[in-house]
Amino acid sequence: MQTVAVVLAGGSGRRFGAGSLKQLRTLAGHTMIEHCVGAFSKAPAVDEVLVVAAAEIAAQVRQDLAGHRNIAAVIHGGATRADSTRQAISWLVSRRRPAGHDFKILFHDAARPLVDQRIIADCVTALDRWRAIGVVVPSSDTIVEVEDDRIKRVLSRDSLARCQTPQGFWLSVISRAYELADADPGFAAASATDDCGVVLRYLPDVPIGTVEGSERNLKITYPRDLVVAQSLLDCAADEGPSPT
Repeated sequence: MQTVAVVLAGGSGRRFGAGSLKQLRTLAGHTMIEHCVGAFSKAPAVDEVLVVAAAEIAAQVRQDLAGHRNIAAVIHGGATRADSTRQAISWLVSRRRPAGHDFKILFHDAARPLVDQRIIADCVTALDRWRAIGVVVPSSDTIVEVEDDRIKRVLSRDSLARCQTPQGFWLSVISRAYELADADPGFAAASATDDCGVVLRYLPDVPIGTVEGSERNLKITYPRDLVVAQSLLDCAADEGPSPT
């Protein structure tokens, strides 16, 4: 079954602060988008990479990615993450040959530039067993529920995990989930923050498998996160290639 990776780079990055869009900030001389696309382009199990970029940076992104293999297209994103996912689904559905042909999709946030080959490979393999999967990292911290500045409840850490990307789906599953979301007048008012959330809400009978993530696969949200990511890259460079 064919696998397409979708790099979502359509956000405004408001929490990151003023200046150029977060996804165009550089690490080790390359933008975060380039790091993500490079990882998926190197993955043997990924056939194509589709990039969903904010309209104002799409031309620059196309130029920056000119040297990468298997770039399917750079298309415009939407106002929200869900809108950008819809754009990707619509583009992919329109290209199905023959009509109704199913394939695997990995949705990855451009704000996670250090995704590694092990995670990508595990996601593709997991979709042989599951029709929807999410990358998770067990919580090492105690998680509490807070209300009115008071701790209301301590949650059991054994059943809690932090979500990362990629999140993977068969095209038929994620496209159907968004069809149902679009038909729900209440979705816009309480839209899910990720695509697994959309499947959970609208296709509850579809089980979502898990893939082990990595602390290195961090999300760049604030400027200080770039410093951490750069340190991780520097450490990897100092260690050199892994022994074969």
